[in-house]
Parts: sequence; C-alpha cells; structure tokens
Amino acid sequence: METWMNSLSPYVRVVKIHKSFSLAGEWMDYDHVFTYIEQGEAEFFLNGVKYEVKEGDILLMPPFMAHIIRSTSEIPLIQYIVHFDLYYDEERSSWKDQVITEERKAITDKEMQFASTSPISRLQLPDQIELKKRFLIMQKEFLDRRSGYSLILKGICLELLVLFMKGQVGHNSREGKLTKGWVFIENTITFINERYWDPELDNHTISEHVGISTNHLSFLFKDQLGITIHKYLTHIRIEQSKIRMIEGTQTLTAIAEMVGFSSIYLFSRSFKSTVGVKPSQFMAMNSDIGKR
Repeated sequence: METWMNSLSPYVRVVKIHKSFSLAGEWMDYDHVFTYIEQGEAEFFLNGVKYEVKEGDILLMPPFMAHIIRSTSEIPLIQYIVHFDLYYDEERSSWKDQVITEERKAITDKEMQFASTSPISRLQLPDQIELKKRFLIMQKEFLDRRSGYSLILKGICLELLVLFMKGQVGHNSREGKLTKGWVFIENTITFINERYWDPELDNHTISEHVGISTNHLSFLFKDQLGITIHKYLTHIRIEQSKIRMIEGTQTLTAIAEMVGFSSIYLFSRSFKSTVGVKPSQFMAMNSDIGKR
C-alpha cells in the first residue's frame, strides 16, 4: 500500500443506490465516485476505455474521469455509489451539487492520487458480503445524520477503499479496450450535454459540430455504446427533467420545454416509455425528496 494512503481523510458527499434498466451514470464529476456492482452486468466507458463489469466488481473513478455506463443484462443494474473527496477541505465541503465550474476544475494534486491506479477491482465473496454490510450502514448514517455521522462515514469510506485495493491484488492486468472513435463519441456526448435543451438538436446538427458525416457518427455511436444518438439525447433530457421534477418548483409543461421537448405530449410519452411511469406519477412519488 502506498505511503500517501496513511494520510487519507475522506469527506463523503453522497451515498446512494442507483437502479437502471438501460443507460445510467453521470458524464463527469469533480469528486471521486466509488461504484460497487450489486446486481447485473454493464459496460463502463472510462475516458474512452471499455470495461465489462458484473456483480462483485468495484469501480473507482477519480475526479473528471469521463464515463458512460450501459447495462448489458436483462435484470436491472444496481450500483452502490459513494461520492467523496480524498481529503477534507472546508471550501469543497460546501459544494452541494455536481455542477462543474472553472473553480472546481482547479483541483489539488493530492485529490488525484488514484488517477494512475487501475479503476476496476474484483472482490471475493466474503469481501462482497462485508462491503454490502458496510455500505448499508453507511447509507443509513448518511440519511439519518445523527451526531457524529460524518466520522462514521469517513471511517467506512476508508474501509471501502481498503476493499478496493484488496480486490486489485492479482487483477492489475485486467485492462479494458480502447473504444474505437472515442474522440468523436466524447465530443458528441459533451455537445449533447451542453445543448439538450434545444428542441432543434438532431443528428445532423450534432455531426456538423463533431466534424464527421452523420452516417459515420451514427454508426460509431451505436457500434460502441449500443444505443443510437437519438436515444442518448432522449435519456439526457429525461434525466434532466427528473432533476427538475424532484425540485418541485415548476410545472410539467415548463419542464418539458426546458429540457428540449417540443410538446408536453411528446415529453409524457417519452418519459413513460423510458421510466415506466407517467411524469405526474414520478413527481408525486418523489415530492418528499425535493422537500428534504
């Protein structure tokens, strides 16, 4: 174990369980993202390198590691996720959202200590059981926020990092494959995340921005990520609408317009098809989250 690990003092920002049936994950984060695969199988594209993961795998993504996730199994993909900083910093601890700004890009070198480490580990069954037990305790403390909870979160976060390093023993050769045409795919994803709100955004506009033909870009995207550009754009719009619905400060019509849908009818149909419930049902189910 590296000597710098002796000084670690993690600050835990988010503890959550994420369940998805198709595409999941954030495009980029300013903090570390620890992800344990509790159920299902998926392809993780990390800075253009594809890793095939399954139950029992851990992924540790350092700050600003571009990533996209595609579930590859029939059962839902369930991830245990922790967002954290390696070291406590008073200013960074005040950041409550995941928006990336120029200020947040000015990250200290010590927060990038894991950047040269292989991002994937595989746990043996006893360690999987221990990790799940520790994570669920961590989640309960995060939600309850009782006195001293931050120290408990810090302690368990260190335990999770130890399990990650333990799972790397004998698995350092598990390299992923470089994704074909990643620079074009990356530019496409970045552009979509910046312009999803534009109802006129389509494959032609995107391919013009990226600088290759529409047909070739469509082929690369579908061939490497397993989904169409249009489906990814719809996914981003739906995810953005869910954030606004949880906030609970706007009408569904306003939200549909803000995320790039040309009509409330198209928004409702796309949302029901993607999420499985109507927008109004989702808003009602998650109203308490927004209040908290």
